[in-house]
Amino acid sequence: MTDTSSPPTDQLAATTLDDEVPKAQFSDRVPIRSIISRPDGGSGLAGRKARVGGWVKTGRKADKDAFAFLEINDGSCAGNLQVIVEASLGELGQLVLTGTCVVVDGHLKLPPAGTKQKIELRADKVIHVGPVDSAKYPLPKMRLTLEFLRDFVHLRSRTNTISAVARIRNALAYATHTFFNKEGFLYVHTPIVTTSDCEGAGEMFQVTTLLSEAERLEKELLQNPPPTEADVEAARVVVQGKGDVVSQLKAAKVTKPEIVAAVDELKKAKESLAKVEERSKLRPGIPKKDDGKVDYGKDFFARQAFLTVSGQLQVESYVCALSSVYTFGPTFRAENSHTSRHLAEFWMVEPEIAFAELKDDMNCAEAYVKFMCQWLLDNCLEDMEFMADKFDKGCIDRLKLVAFSPFIRVSYTEAVEILEDAVKNGKKFENEVKWGIDLASEHERFLTEVKFQKPVIVYNYPKEIKAFYMRLNDDLKTVAAMDVLVPKVGELIGGSQREERYDVIQSRIKEMNLPLEPYEWYLDLRRYGTVKHAGFGLGFERMILFATGLENIRDVIPFPRYPGRADL
Repeated sequence: MTDTSSPPTDQLAATTLDDEVPKAQFSDRVPIRSIISRPDGGSGLAGRKARVGGWVKTGRKADKDAFAFLEINDGSCAGNLQVIVEASLGELGQLVLTGTCVVVDGHLKLPPAGTKQKIELRADKVIHVGPVDSAKYPLPKMRLTLEFLRDFVHLRSRTNTISAVARIRNALAYATHTFFNKEGFLYVHTPIVTTSDCEGAGEMFQVTTLLSEAERLEKELLQNPPPTEADVEAARVVVQGKGDVVSQLKAAKVTKPEIVAAVDELKKAKESLAKVEERSKLRPGIPKKDDGKVDYGKDFFARQAFLTVSGQLQVESYVCALSSVYTFGPTFRAENSHTSRHLAEFWMVEPEIAFAELKDDMNCAEAYVKFMCQWLLDNCLEDMEFMADKFDKGCIDRLKLVAFSPFIRVSYTEAVEILEDAVKNGKKFENEVKWGIDLASEHERFLTEVKFQKPVIVYNYPKEIKAFYMRLNDDLKTVAAMDVLVPKVGELIGGSQREERYDVIQSRIKEMNLPLEPYEWYLDLRRYGTVKHAGFGLGFERMILFATGLENIRDVIPFPRYPGRADL
Protein backbone atom coordinates (compact mmCIF):
# COMPACT_ATOMS: atom_id res chain seq x y z
CA MET A 1 0.00 0.00 0.00
CA THR A 2 1.29 3.48 -0.87
CA ASP A 3 2.53 5.38 2.18
CA THR A 4 0.30 8.41 2.61
CA SER A 5 0.94 8.93 6.31
CA SER A 6 2.18 12.49 5.72
CA PRO A 7 -0.02 14.12 3.04
CA PRO A 8 -0.08 17.89 2.55
CA THR A 9 -1.76 19.75 5.44
CA ASP A 10 -4.77 20.76 3.38
CA GLN A 11 -5.47 17.09 2.65
CA LEU A 12 -5.15 15.79 6.21
CA ALA A 13 -8.79 16.11 7.14
CA ALA A 14 -9.88 14.37 3.96
CA THR A 15 -7.42 11.51 4.16
CA THR A 16 -8.94 8.16 5.12
CA LEU A 17 -7.05 4.93 4.56
CA ASP A 18 -8.59 1.53 4.97
CA ASP A 19 -6.79 1.11 8.29
CA GLU A 20 -7.27 4.70 9.50
CA VAL A 21 -10.19 5.81 11.67
CA PRO A 22 -12.02 8.64 9.85
CA LYS A 23 -11.23 12.10 11.16
CA ALA A 24 -13.69 14.83 11.97
CA GLN A 25 -14.80 16.65 8.85
CA PHE A 26 -13.48 20.03 9.95
CA SER A 27 -10.68 19.02 12.32
CA ASP A 28 -7.41 17.17 11.90
CA ARG A 29 -8.09 14.52 14.51
CA VAL A 30 -10.45 11.69 15.37
CA PRO A 31 -12.96 12.79 18.06
CA ILE A 32 -12.52 10.60 21.11
CA ARG A 33 -16.26 10.12 21.22
CA SER A 34 -16.21 8.34 17.84
CA ILE A 35 -13.79 5.81 19.35
CA ILE A 36 -14.93 5.08 22.90
CA SER A 37 -18.66 5.81 22.59
CA ARG A 38 -19.28 3.04 20.08
CA PRO A 39 -21.47 0.17 21.30
CA ASP A 40 -18.35 -2.00 21.58
CA GLY A 41 -16.44 0.70 23.46
CA GLY A 42 -14.01 1.01 20.56
CA SER A 43 -12.71 -2.55 20.63
CA GLY A 44 -13.79 -3.07 17.03
CA LEU A 45 -11.26 -0.45 15.96
CA ALA A 46 -8.26 -2.38 17.31
CA GLY A 47 -5.35 -2.36 14.86
CA ARG A 48 -6.41 0.82 13.09
CA LYS A 49 -4.49 4.08 12.99
CA ALA A 50 -5.84 7.27 14.52
CA ARG A 51 -4.72 10.82 15.24
CA VAL A 52 -6.25 12.09 18.47
CA GLY A 53 -5.91 15.36 20.32
CA GLY A 54 -7.02 16.52 23.73
CA TRP A 55 -6.00 17.67 27.17
CA VAL A 56 -4.36 15.43 29.73
CA LYS A 57 -6.66 14.67 32.65
CA THR A 58 -4.16 12.46 34.45
CA GLY A 59 -0.78 11.09 33.52
CA ARG A 60 1.83 8.88 35.09
CA LYS A 61 5.20 7.43 34.14
CA ALA A 62 5.74 3.69 34.31
CA ASP A 63 8.47 1.03 34.01
CA LYS A 64 11.24 3.29 35.30
CA ASP A 65 10.16 6.19 33.07
CA ALA A 66 10.28 4.04 29.93
CA PHE A 67 6.77 5.17 28.94
CA ALA A 68 3.77 7.07 30.26
CA PHE A 69 0.04 6.49 30.52
CA LEU A 70 -2.05 9.56 29.59
CA GLU A 71 -5.79 9.91 30.08
CA ILE A 72 -6.82 12.50 27.52
CA ASN A 73 -10.17 14.14 26.86
CA ASP A 74 -11.20 16.40 23.98
CA GLY A 75 -14.63 17.41 25.29
CA SER A 76 -16.54 15.37 22.72
CA CYS A 77 -17.75 13.03 25.47
CA ALA A 78 -17.38 12.41 29.18
CA GLY A 79 -14.94 9.50 28.80
CA ASN A 80 -11.17 9.63 28.39
CA LEU A 81 -8.95 7.72 26.00
CA GLN A 82 -5.83 6.10 27.45
CA VAL A 83 -2.74 6.88 25.39
CA ILE A 84 0.59 5.10 25.92
CA VAL A 85 3.63 7.18 24.97
CA GLU A 86 7.19 5.84 24.98
CA ALA A 87 9.98 8.05 26.32
CA SER A 88 11.64 8.18 22.90
CA LEU A 89 8.64 10.14 21.52
CA GLY A 90 8.71 13.11 23.86
CA GLU A 91 9.50 14.59 27.25
CA LEU A 92 7.35 12.46 29.52
CA GLY A 93 7.75 14.88 32.44
CA GLN A 94 5.78 17.46 30.50
CA LEU A 95 3.32 15.09 28.87
CA VAL A 96 2.00 13.67 32.15
CA LEU A 97 1.08 17.06 33.63
CA THR A 98 -2.65 17.73 34.01
CA GLY A 99 -3.80 20.36 31.52
CA THR A 100 -1.17 19.64 28.86
CA CYS A 101 -2.58 19.61 25.33
CA VAL A 102 -1.34 16.77 23.11
CA VAL A 103 -1.91 15.56 19.58
CA VAL A 104 -0.59 12.09 18.78
CA ASP A 105 -0.61 9.62 15.92
CA GLY A 106 -0.87 6.01 16.92
CA HIS A 107 -2.45 2.58 16.64
CA LEU A 108 -5.52 1.53 18.58
CA LYS A 109 -4.88 -1.60 20.64
CA LEU A 110 -6.90 -3.86 22.87
CA PRO A 111 -5.77 -3.34 26.49
CA PRO A 112 -4.79 -6.24 28.76
CA ALA A 113 -7.67 -8.36 29.98
CA GLY A 114 -9.34 -7.13 33.15
CA THR A 115 -8.79 -3.42 32.57
CA LYS A 116 -11.70 -0.96 32.55
CA GLN A 117 -11.16 0.54 29.14
CA LYS A 118 -12.09 -1.35 25.98
CA ILE A 119 -9.47 0.31 23.75
CA GLU A 120 -6.29 2.32 24.09
CA LEU A 121 -3.95 4.17 21.75
CA ARG A 122 -0.27 3.33 21.51
CA ALA A 123 1.47 6.45 20.22
CA ASP A 124 3.73 6.28 17.18
CA LYS A 125 4.44 10.00 17.06
CA VAL A 126 3.75 13.08 19.18
CA ILE A 127 2.56 15.80 16.81
CA HIS A 128 1.91 18.65 19.24
CA VAL A 129 2.45 19.51 22.89
CA GLY A 130 0.80 22.52 24.54
CA PRO A 131 2.78 22.62 27.78
CA VAL A 132 1.57 23.59 31.24
CA ASP A 133 3.53 25.04 34.15
CA SER A 134 2.20 22.86 36.94
CA ALA A 135 3.32 25.38 39.57
CA LYS A 136 1.01 28.03 38.08
CA TYR A 137 -1.83 26.01 36.53
CA PRO A 138 -4.88 26.81 38.69
CA LEU A 139 -6.70 23.49 38.14
CA PRO A 140 -4.56 20.80 39.76
CA LYS A 141 -5.37 17.09 39.63
CA MET A 142 -7.69 17.05 42.64
CA ARG A 143 -11.36 17.45 43.49
CA LEU A 144 -12.17 21.15 43.11
CA THR A 145 -15.31 22.78 44.48
CA LEU A 146 -17.72 24.43 42.05
CA GLU A 147 -17.42 27.61 44.09
CA PHE A 148 -13.63 27.60 43.57
CA LEU A 149 -14.08 27.08 39.83
CA ARG A 150 -16.23 30.22 39.53
CA ASP A 151 -13.02 32.20 39.93
CA PHE A 152 -11.67 30.55 36.75
CA VAL A 153 -14.60 30.67 34.32
CA HIS A 154 -12.15 30.75 31.40
CA LEU A 155 -10.64 27.39 32.43
CA ARG A 156 -13.40 25.59 34.30
CA SER A 157 -14.82 24.00 31.14
CA ARG A 158 -11.78 21.68 31.27
CA THR A 159 -13.21 20.00 34.36
CA ASN A 160 -15.40 16.92 34.13
CA THR A 161 -18.39 18.61 35.75
CA ILE A 162 -18.52 21.82 33.73
CA SER A 163 -17.83 20.02 30.45
CA ALA A 164 -20.69 17.62 31.23
CA VAL A 165 -22.96 20.57 32.00
CA ALA A 166 -21.91 22.18 28.70
CA ARG A 167 -22.92 19.07 26.74
CA ILE A 168 -26.21 18.81 28.64
CA ARG A 169 -26.90 22.49 27.99
CA ASN A 170 -26.13 22.00 24.30
CA ALA A 171 -28.43 18.97 24.15
CA LEU A 172 -31.30 20.90 25.75
CA ALA A 173 -30.81 23.82 23.34
CA TYR A 174 -30.83 21.43 20.39
CA ALA A 175 -33.90 19.69 21.80
CA THR A 176 -35.64 23.06 22.14
CA HIS A 177 -35.14 23.98 18.49
CA THR A 178 -36.01 20.44 17.40
CA PHE A 179 -39.29 20.42 19.35
CA PHE A 180 -40.55 23.79 18.15
CA ASN A 181 -39.52 23.25 14.55
CA LYS A 182 -41.19 19.85 14.58
CA GLU A 183 -44.38 21.48 15.85
CA GLY A 184 -44.35 24.18 13.16
CA PHE A 185 -43.07 27.15 15.19
CA LEU A 186 -40.90 29.85 13.63
CA TYR A 187 -37.81 31.05 15.49
CA VAL A 188 -37.88 34.86 15.91
CA HIS A 189 -34.92 36.93 17.11
CA THR A 190 -36.23 39.54 19.53
CA PRO A 191 -34.20 42.62 20.54
CA ILE A 192 -31.84 42.71 23.49
CA VAL A 193 -32.13 46.51 23.72
CA THR A 194 -35.73 47.47 24.46
CA THR A 195 -37.84 50.39 25.61
CA SER A 196 -40.54 48.17 27.14
CA ASP A 197 -40.61 46.69 30.64
CA CYS A 198 -42.36 43.34 30.16
CA GLU A 199 -42.59 42.53 33.86
CA GLY A 200 -43.32 46.04 35.10
CA ALA A 201 -40.86 45.42 37.93
CA GLY A 202 -38.42 48.18 37.05
CA GLU A 203 -35.38 46.02 37.82
CA MET A 204 -33.76 46.63 34.44
CA PHE A 205 -30.26 47.44 33.26
CA GLN A 206 -30.26 50.80 31.53
CA VAL A 207 -28.54 51.25 28.17
CA THR A 208 -27.18 54.77 27.80
CA THR A 209 -24.31 56.76 26.30
CA LEU A 210 -25.02 59.80 28.49
CA LEU A 211 -22.33 58.90 30.99
CA SER A 212 -19.59 58.34 28.43
CA GLU A 213 -20.68 61.46 26.53
CA ALA A 214 -20.59 63.48 29.76
CA GLU A 215 -17.04 62.28 30.47
CA ARG A 216 -15.97 63.08 26.91
CA LEU A 217 -17.52 66.55 27.07
CA GLU A 218 -15.91 67.28 30.43
CA LYS A 219 -12.45 66.49 29.02
CA GLU A 220 -13.15 68.53 25.89
CA LEU A 221 -14.31 71.58 27.88
CA LEU A 222 -11.16 71.43 30.01
CA GLN A 223 -9.01 71.46 26.88
CA ASN A 224 -11.19 73.88 24.94
CA PRO A 225 -13.35 75.96 27.32
CA PRO A 226 -16.76 77.09 26.06
CA PRO A 227 -17.16 80.65 24.71
CA THR A 228 -17.85 83.37 27.27
CA GLU A 229 -20.76 85.81 27.01
CA ALA A 230 -18.26 88.33 25.68
CA ASP A 231 -17.29 85.88 22.90
CA VAL A 232 -20.95 85.46 21.99
CA GLU A 233 -21.52 89.21 21.97
CA ALA A 234 -18.46 89.70 19.75
CA ALA A 235 -19.83 87.18 17.26
CA ARG A 236 -23.17 89.04 17.26
CA VAL A 237 -21.36 92.31 16.53
CA VAL A 238 -19.66 90.66 13.54
CA VAL A 239 -23.04 89.49 12.22
CA GLN A 240 -24.49 92.96 12.72
CA GLY A 241 -21.56 94.48 10.85
CA LYS A 242 -21.85 92.04 7.95
CA GLY A 243 -25.58 92.76 7.78
CA ASP A 244 -24.96 96.49 7.66
CA VAL A 245 -22.52 95.99 4.78
CA VAL A 246 -25.16 94.06 2.78
CA SER A 247 -27.73 96.80 3.41
CA GLN A 248 -25.32 99.52 2.34
CA LEU A 249 -24.39 97.67 -0.87
CA LYS A 250 -28.04 97.16 -1.79
CA ALA A 251 -28.76 100.86 -1.15
CA ALA A 252 -25.79 101.80 -3.35
CA LYS A 253 -27.14 99.56 -6.11
CA VAL A 254 -23.77 97.93 -6.71
CA THR A 255 -23.31 94.96 -9.01
CA LYS A 256 -24.97 91.66 -8.19
CA PRO A 257 -21.65 89.75 -7.71
CA GLU A 258 -20.64 92.26 -5.02
CA ILE A 259 -23.94 91.80 -3.17
CA VAL A 260 -23.75 87.98 -3.47
CA ALA A 261 -20.22 88.01 -2.02
CA ALA A 262 -21.37 90.18 0.90
CA VAL A 263 -24.39 87.91 1.56
CA ASP A 264 -22.07 84.89 1.63
CA GLU A 265 -19.93 86.65 4.23
CA LEU A 266 -23.08 87.34 6.26
CA LYS A 267 -24.14 83.66 6.09
CA LYS A 268 -20.72 82.53 7.31
CA ALA A 269 -20.89 85.01 10.18
CA LYS A 270 -24.35 83.75 11.17
CA GLU A 271 -23.16 80.10 11.05
CA SER A 272 -20.18 81.02 13.22
CA LEU A 273 -22.50 82.78 15.69
CA ALA A 274 -24.76 79.72 15.86
CA LYS A 275 -21.79 77.50 16.69
CA VAL A 276 -20.52 79.90 19.32
CA GLU A 277 -23.97 80.15 20.92
CA GLU A 278 -24.36 76.38 20.88
CA ARG A 279 -20.96 75.82 22.50
CA SER A 280 -21.65 78.49 25.07
CA LYS A 281 -24.59 76.39 26.32
CA LEU A 282 -22.43 73.31 26.90
CA ARG A 283 -22.19 72.32 30.54
CA PRO A 284 -20.36 69.36 32.09
CA GLY A 285 -22.49 66.55 33.49
CA ILE A 286 -25.63 64.70 32.44
CA PRO A 287 -27.99 66.82 30.29
CA LYS A 288 -31.09 67.92 32.21
CA LYS A 289 -34.49 69.29 31.27
CA ASP A 290 -35.84 72.52 32.76
CA ASP A 291 -37.59 70.48 35.47
CA GLY A 292 -34.28 68.94 36.53
CA LYS A 293 -34.99 65.48 35.13
CA VAL A 294 -32.50 63.71 32.85
CA ASP A 295 -32.99 64.69 29.21
CA TYR A 296 -33.04 61.31 27.48
CA GLY A 297 -33.77 63.09 24.21
CA LYS A 298 -30.01 63.64 24.11
CA ASP A 299 -29.31 59.92 24.61
CA PHE A 300 -28.30 57.47 21.85
CA PHE A 301 -31.85 56.21 21.20
CA ALA A 302 -33.44 59.60 22.04
CA ARG A 303 -35.36 57.89 24.86
CA GLN A 304 -34.75 55.60 27.82
CA ALA A 305 -33.59 52.13 26.77
CA PHE A 306 -32.87 48.95 28.70
CA LEU A 307 -31.58 45.41 28.40
CA THR A 308 -34.60 43.17 27.93
CA VAL A 309 -36.11 41.14 30.75
CA SER A 310 -38.14 39.14 28.23
CA GLY A 311 -38.70 38.86 24.50
CA GLN A 312 -42.38 38.06 25.01
CA LEU A 313 -43.95 41.39 24.13
CA GLN A 314 -41.96 41.71 20.92
CA VAL A 315 -42.54 38.13 19.81
CA GLU A 316 -46.27 38.66 20.33
CA SER A 317 -46.16 41.04 17.36
CA TYR A 318 -45.06 38.10 15.23
CA VAL A 319 -47.53 35.59 16.64
CA CYS A 320 -50.27 37.97 15.49
CA ALA A 321 -49.12 37.35 11.92
CA LEU A 322 -47.27 34.00 11.82
CA SER A 323 -49.46 32.07 14.30
CA SER A 324 -46.80 29.92 16.04
CA VAL A 325 -43.47 31.46 17.01
CA TYR A 326 -40.81 31.28 19.68
CA THR A 327 -37.77 33.21 20.82
CA PHE A 328 -34.75 31.84 22.67
CA GLY A 329 -32.14 34.26 23.91
CA PRO A 330 -30.49 36.12 26.79
CA THR A 331 -32.50 38.24 29.20
CA PHE A 332 -31.37 40.50 32.02
CA ARG A 333 -32.52 41.48 35.49
CA ALA A 334 -30.81 44.11 37.67
CA GLU A 335 -31.89 42.41 40.87
CA ASN A 336 -29.33 42.70 43.64
CA SER A 337 -29.72 39.08 44.67
CA HIS A 338 -26.98 36.68 45.73
CA THR A 339 -29.13 33.54 46.00
CA SER A 340 -28.29 30.26 44.29
CA ARG A 341 -31.34 30.72 42.01
CA HIS A 342 -30.69 34.17 40.55
CA LEU A 343 -28.52 35.52 37.74
CA ALA A 344 -28.30 38.99 36.25
CA GLU A 345 -28.06 37.44 32.76
CA PHE A 346 -29.98 34.30 31.91
CA TRP A 347 -31.63 32.64 28.93
CA MET A 348 -35.34 32.27 28.26
CA VAL A 349 -37.32 30.10 25.86
CA GLU A 350 -40.57 31.91 25.02
CA PRO A 351 -43.11 30.44 22.59
CA GLU A 352 -46.37 32.14 21.59
CA ILE A 353 -49.36 30.41 20.01
CA ALA A 354 -52.18 32.17 18.14
CA PHE A 355 -55.77 30.91 18.19
CA ALA A 356 -54.97 29.31 21.55
CA GLU A 357 -56.32 29.42 25.09
CA LEU A 358 -54.84 28.53 28.47
CA LYS A 359 -55.42 24.78 28.09
CA ASP A 360 -53.50 24.82 24.80
CA ASP A 361 -50.69 26.68 26.51
CA MET A 362 -50.54 24.09 29.30
CA ASN A 363 -50.56 21.24 26.79
CA CYS A 364 -47.67 22.78 24.86
CA ALA A 365 -45.62 23.42 28.01
CA GLU A 366 -46.11 19.87 29.24
CA ALA A 367 -45.20 18.36 25.87
CA TYR A 368 -42.08 20.55 25.62
CA VAL A 369 -40.76 19.65 29.07
CA LYS A 370 -41.41 15.95 28.47
CA PHE A 371 -39.62 16.18 25.12
CA MET A 372 -36.51 17.69 26.70
CA CYS A 373 -36.38 15.08 29.45
CA GLN A 374 -36.72 12.27 26.93
CA TRP A 375 -34.06 13.89 24.73
CA LEU A 376 -31.53 13.81 27.54
CA LEU A 377 -32.32 10.18 28.31
CA ASP A 378 -31.89 9.27 24.64
CA ASN A 379 -28.93 11.47 23.69
CA CYS A 380 -27.02 12.51 26.80
CA LEU A 381 -27.18 9.51 29.10
CA GLU A 382 -23.42 9.27 29.71
CA ASP A 383 -23.28 12.82 31.05
CA MET A 384 -26.45 12.28 33.06
CA GLU A 385 -24.89 9.17 34.60
CA PHE A 386 -21.89 11.28 35.58
CA MET A 387 -24.18 13.81 37.28
CA ALA A 388 -26.02 10.99 39.05
CA ASP A 389 -22.74 9.54 40.29
CA LYS A 390 -21.19 12.81 41.46
CA PHE A 391 -24.05 15.12 42.45
CA ASP A 392 -27.62 13.83 42.47
CA LYS A 393 -28.34 10.13 42.49
CA GLY A 394 -31.99 10.77 41.63
CA CYS A 395 -31.51 13.01 38.59
CA ILE A 396 -32.09 10.29 35.98
CA ASP A 397 -35.12 8.95 37.83
CA ARG A 398 -36.44 12.50 37.97
CA LEU A 399 -36.11 12.84 34.18
CA LYS A 400 -37.98 9.56 33.73
CA LEU A 401 -40.69 10.68 36.16
CA VAL A 402 -41.32 13.86 34.20
CA ALA A 403 -41.00 12.22 30.78
CA PHE A 404 -43.50 9.47 31.52
CA SER A 405 -45.95 10.98 34.06
CA PRO A 406 -49.01 13.06 33.18
CA PHE A 407 -48.74 16.45 34.87
CA ILE A 408 -51.19 17.17 37.67
CA ARG A 409 -53.30 20.29 37.08
CA VAL A 410 -54.79 22.24 39.98
CA SER A 411 -56.14 25.76 40.24
CA TYR A 412 -54.33 28.27 42.39
CA THR A 413 -57.26 28.22 44.82
CA GLU A 414 -57.04 24.42 45.10
CA ALA A 415 -53.27 24.63 45.60
CA VAL A 416 -53.68 27.13 48.46
CA GLU A 417 -56.30 24.89 50.08
CA ILE A 418 -53.89 21.93 49.87
CA LEU A 419 -51.15 23.99 51.51
CA GLU A 420 -53.53 25.26 54.20
CA ASP A 421 -54.55 21.67 54.99
CA ALA A 422 -50.89 20.74 55.28
CA VAL A 423 -50.34 23.57 57.77
CA LYS A 424 -53.33 22.37 59.80
CA ASN A 425 -51.77 18.92 59.88
CA GLY A 426 -48.51 20.24 61.30
CA LYS A 427 -46.48 21.20 58.23
CA LYS A 428 -44.43 24.34 58.86
CA PHE A 429 -43.61 26.78 56.06
CA GLU A 430 -41.36 29.80 56.41
CA ASN A 431 -43.77 31.81 54.24
CA GLU A 432 -47.38 32.34 55.23
CA VAL A 433 -50.03 30.46 53.29
CA LYS A 434 -53.17 32.36 52.34
CA TRP A 435 -55.13 33.17 49.20
CA GLY A 436 -53.48 36.02 47.32
CA ILE A 437 -49.84 35.21 48.03
CA ASP A 438 -47.31 34.45 45.33
CA LEU A 439 -46.40 30.83 46.00
CA ALA A 440 -42.89 30.50 47.39
CA SER A 441 -40.39 27.87 46.28
CA GLU A 442 -41.06 25.84 49.43
CA HIS A 443 -44.79 25.76 48.57
CA GLU A 444 -44.11 24.73 44.99
CA ARG A 445 -41.74 21.96 46.04
CA PHE A 446 -44.22 20.66 48.63
CA LEU A 447 -46.81 20.26 45.89
CA THR A 448 -44.43 18.48 43.51
CA GLU A 449 -42.25 16.48 45.91
CA VAL A 450 -44.59 15.67 48.80
CA LYS A 451 -48.24 16.01 47.85
CA PHE A 452 -48.26 14.74 44.25
CA GLN A 453 -44.68 13.51 43.72
CA LYS A 454 -44.82 14.52 40.07
CA PRO A 455 -44.94 17.72 38.01
CA VAL A 456 -47.83 20.07 38.75
CA ILE A 457 -49.40 22.86 36.71
CA VAL A 458 -51.05 25.54 38.85
CA TYR A 459 -53.42 27.86 36.97
CA ASN A 460 -55.78 30.82 37.45
CA TYR A 461 -53.73 33.05 39.75
CA PRO A 462 -54.91 36.23 41.51
CA LYS A 463 -54.63 39.16 39.14
CA GLU A 464 -52.76 41.28 41.69
CA ILE A 465 -49.66 39.06 41.58
CA LYS A 466 -49.47 38.63 37.81
CA ALA A 467 -48.51 40.84 34.87
CA PHE A 468 -50.86 43.22 33.05
CA TYR A 469 -50.90 41.21 29.81
CA MET A 470 -52.48 38.09 31.32
CA ARG A 471 -56.12 37.54 30.38
CA LEU A 472 -58.63 38.55 33.05
CA ASN A 473 -60.99 35.70 33.94
CA ASP A 474 -64.76 36.11 34.20
CA ASP A 475 -64.57 36.21 38.02
CA LEU A 476 -62.59 39.48 37.66
CA LYS A 477 -60.34 38.26 40.49
CA THR A 478 -58.02 35.87 38.68
CA VAL A 479 -56.14 35.77 35.40
CA ALA A 480 -55.61 32.88 32.98
CA ALA A 481 -52.05 32.28 34.12
CA MET A 482 -50.24 29.01 34.70
CA ASP A 483 -46.97 27.87 36.25
CA VAL A 484 -45.35 24.49 35.63
CA LEU A 485 -43.80 23.21 38.85
CA VAL A 486 -41.30 20.38 38.94
CA PRO A 487 -39.41 18.56 41.71
CA LYS A 488 -36.04 20.00 42.75
CA VAL A 489 -36.50 23.56 41.44
CA GLY A 490 -40.19 24.44 41.84
CA GLU A 491 -41.35 26.82 39.10
CA LEU A 492 -39.85 25.90 35.73
CA ILE A 493 -42.31 27.65 33.42
CA GLY A 494 -44.56 30.66 33.76
CA GLY A 495 -47.17 31.40 31.15
CA SER A 496 -50.66 32.64 30.40
CA GLN A 497 -53.34 33.28 27.89
CA ARG A 498 -52.67 36.86 26.80
CA GLU A 499 -55.30 39.57 27.16
CA GLU A 500 -56.60 40.15 23.62
CA ARG A 501 -59.40 42.63 24.51
CA TYR A 502 -58.27 46.20 23.90
CA ASP A 503 -60.33 47.92 26.58
CA VAL A 504 -59.42 45.34 29.23
CA ILE A 505 -55.67 45.42 28.67
CA GLN A 506 -55.69 49.21 28.57
CA SER A 507 -57.41 49.23 31.95
CA ARG A 508 -54.94 46.70 33.33
CA ILE A 509 -51.96 48.85 32.29
CA LYS A 510 -53.50 51.84 34.09
CA GLU A 511 -54.34 49.72 37.15
CA MET A 512 -50.68 48.78 37.51
CA ASN A 513 -49.62 52.44 37.23
CA LEU A 514 -47.67 51.83 34.04
CA PRO A 515 -47.43 54.58 31.40
CA LEU A 516 -49.50 53.91 28.28
CA GLU A 517 -47.12 55.56 25.80
CA PRO A 518 -44.40 52.84 25.75
CA TYR A 519 -47.08 50.21 25.15
CA GLU A 520 -49.02 51.93 22.35
CA TRP A 521 -47.45 49.59 19.79
CA TYR A 522 -48.50 46.62 21.97
CA LEU A 523 -52.04 47.98 22.14
CA ASP A 524 -52.04 48.20 18.33
CA LEU A 525 -51.96 44.38 18.26
CA ARG A 526 -55.38 44.54 19.96
CA ARG A 527 -56.66 47.49 17.93
CA TYR A 528 -55.99 45.85 14.59
CA GLY A 529 -56.98 42.22 14.03
CA THR A 530 -56.81 41.03 17.62
CA VAL A 531 -56.62 37.28 18.19
CA LYS A 532 -56.71 34.94 21.15
CA HIS A 533 -53.19 33.80 21.90
CA ALA A 534 -51.15 32.28 24.69
CA GLY A 535 -47.53 31.66 25.56
CA PHE A 536 -45.03 30.90 28.26
CA GLY A 537 -41.43 31.39 29.31
CA LEU A 538 -39.03 28.67 30.44
CA GLY A 539 -35.94 29.66 32.37
CA PHE A 540 -33.29 27.69 30.53
CA GLU A 541 -30.82 27.58 33.42
CA ARG A 542 -33.56 26.34 35.73
CA MET A 543 -34.18 23.48 33.33
CA ILE A 544 -30.49 22.59 33.52
CA LEU A 545 -30.59 22.75 37.33
CA PHE A 546 -33.57 20.43 37.28
CA ALA A 547 -31.84 18.00 34.93
CA THR A 548 -28.40 17.91 36.54
CA GLY A 549 -29.28 18.21 40.20
CA LEU A 550 -26.72 20.97 40.73
CA GLU A 551 -27.57 23.44 43.47
CA ASN A 552 -26.27 26.77 42.16
CA ILE A 553 -27.45 28.40 38.95
CA ARG A 554 -24.01 29.98 38.50
CA ASP A 555 -22.64 26.56 37.61
CA VAL A 556 -24.97 25.85 34.68
CA ILE A 557 -24.26 28.91 32.52
CA PRO A 558 -20.84 29.32 30.88
CA PHE A 559 -20.14 32.87 32.05
CA PRO A 560 -22.32 33.75 35.05
CA ARG A 561 -23.18 37.38 35.74
CA TYR A 562 -24.38 38.35 39.20
CA PRO A 563 -23.88 41.30 41.57
CA GLY A 564 -20.19 42.12 41.75
CA ARG A 565 -19.10 39.65 39.05
CA ALA A 566 -18.98 39.90 35.28
CA ASP A 567 -15.77 38.06 34.41
CA LEU A 568 -14.57 38.10 30.80
